Amino acid sequence: MRAALACLILAAPLAQPLVARTLMTAEEFDRFSLGKTLDYATDGQVWGSEAYFEGRRVRDADTGGPCLDGSWFPQGDAICFVYPARDGLHCWHYWREGDRVLAQPLSSPDAPPQEVTEAASPLACPGPDVGV
Repeated sequence: MRAALACLILAAPLAQPLVARTLMTAEEFDRFSLGKTLDYATDGQVWGSEAYFEGRRVRDADTGGPCLDGSWFPQGDAICFVYPARDGLHCWHYWREGDRVLAQPLSSPDAPPQEVTEAASPLACPGPDVGV
């Protein structure tokens, strides 16, 4: 009897259905991001932030790096970013898991997803250099 009970207890987590990812559409992503600064983190460590503006414009600031202006657009089921100061497209999948929003770069499908949360403060982008 104890062995049967132990098997049921151990099997319970396995019996829960797997939740399929329902990717955010471009419209859902726009509603989620517009007018916000969002932090991107893995295991609680923020590695970058982005501010989102009207017209699908974005300003990116990786931790320790400069701020880069760019834009985003849908491509298939992905949200892709382009920055004139950076080569190539940077495409991501975004989805919700309960109250959380997660993101996965298409260039790193085996990396853990990143949690996307609203930042506590706006981006701190330095102004132009001023000579004396």
